[in-house]
Amino acid sequence: MSPEIERETPPRSQKATGYQWLVLTVAWLGWVFDSMDSTLYAIVLLPALKELLGSGGSTEGIEWYGGIIFSIFLIGWSLGGVLFGIVADHIGRTRTMIFTILIYSIFTGLAALSQDWWHLAIYRFITALGIGGEWAAGATLVAETWPEEKRARAAGILQSAWAAGFFLAALVNLFFGTFGWRVIFLVGILPALVTLLIRMMVKEPDRWLQVKAEQKTLRQKARRTEEEEARLAVGLGRLFQPDLRRRTIVGATLAFVAVFGLWGGTNWTPTLIRQLLADQNLDPASMNRNVSYAVMSLNVGALIGYLSFGPLADRIGRRPTFFLMCLGSFLMLPITYFTPKDYSVVLGLLPILGFFNNGIFSGFTIYLPELFPTRIRATGAGFCFNIGRVLASGGPLIKGYLGTFVEPGKAASLIGLVYLLGIFVLPFGPETKGKPLPE
Repeated sequence: MSPEIERETPPRSQKATGYQWLVLTVAWLGWVFDSMDSTLYAIVLLPALKELLGSGGSTEGIEWYGGIIFSIFLIGWSLGGVLFGIVADHIGRTRTMIFTILIYSIFTGLAALSQDWWHLAIYRFITALGIGGEWAAGATLVAETWPEEKRARAAGILQSAWAAGFFLAALVNLFFGTFGWRVIFLVGILPALVTLLIRMMVKEPDRWLQVKAEQKTLRQKARRTEEEEARLAVGLGRLFQPDLRRRTIVGATLAFVAVFGLWGGTNWTPTLIRQLLADQNLDPASMNRNVSYAVMSLNVGALIGYLSFGPLADRIGRRPTFFLMCLGSFLMLPITYFTPKDYSVVLGLLPILGFFNNGIFSGFTIYLPELFPTRIRATGAGFCFNIGRVLASGGPLIKGYLGTFVEPGKAASLIGLVYLLGIFVLPFGPETKGKPLPE
């Protein structure tokens, strides 16, 4: 194995400093608002498309066009993650976080101006570019800043921001939902304020600065060896060279499985609840409350899952923890979506589903940065996490198509079969437990 991929003895961990906690906090806030802005659409999907589609706003029409917009959103997320992962390796993690947060904040707010469904699709696409890019920069920044032995736990805390963002989106809907879906999107502009904190207080990680200095020195040499040329290589092509190819394929496949399962199944929870309670003729305020409580219930489990992945991965390994999450998701999707007909039963099952189906995402914050050397860490992590979204972008579209002739619960159950692919591919990936970041 290439020496840049693995060392024999990891360095001793040091106690996390105040600055390292600051970096984690800032990245956490960026991911909170990432989650909030991405969740707002799922919450207001039904009322927004009913208005924008006009006479075409039937259940079938909302399923179809909602699936199209979800798929477009995932494509934008994927492209943003890959593009800004490369950008972060070139210009730095911190500056890339600032750019991406500004993008997703501004265009979430602009979605309030939509006059047709395709207007909303365009705004969501550009929003997604920023959301995907922020993860690549933020996850890499935390991985390169925190001590080796505490990295997994820090990554788990970082991913917990996604659950916090879900809660925040639910609260936004709870307090502003009666004012209409356009007002909810306008609230999405607020994350732009986080960029001021990043600009004032967070610097580029020492690992990245050192690598940039080494690259500059090597490029100044008149002649370089073939090994040095390979080490200097930056870009997507480097990910498919022999020493990294399998890591890239395994990482991207796991991300595809998780994203396909999440967006093809779990993120339709608000629509499922609205349809489950449709014949009760609830007023808009009551319906919004029930949807918000369901989203909160799901994310109680998700938050526990996010925080549990790191300790589990440190104890039993990265691959066994991914296996546990895939198996649990495979079982819980049909149990949660297909079995119950009562709202209170759904509220009891959603936290268990959230633990597995959402908790798996902490694994990518931990595992993907551990697969690639510093020069292309953001590129590799961003590519794997987000090319999976390109492949998974058909999930909502397939769910929307299935929803035109089968019940939402059955459609979500069929989507859950994808977790078997994750279980199959795990043995081909390296176990990185106890190993330092490759240089």
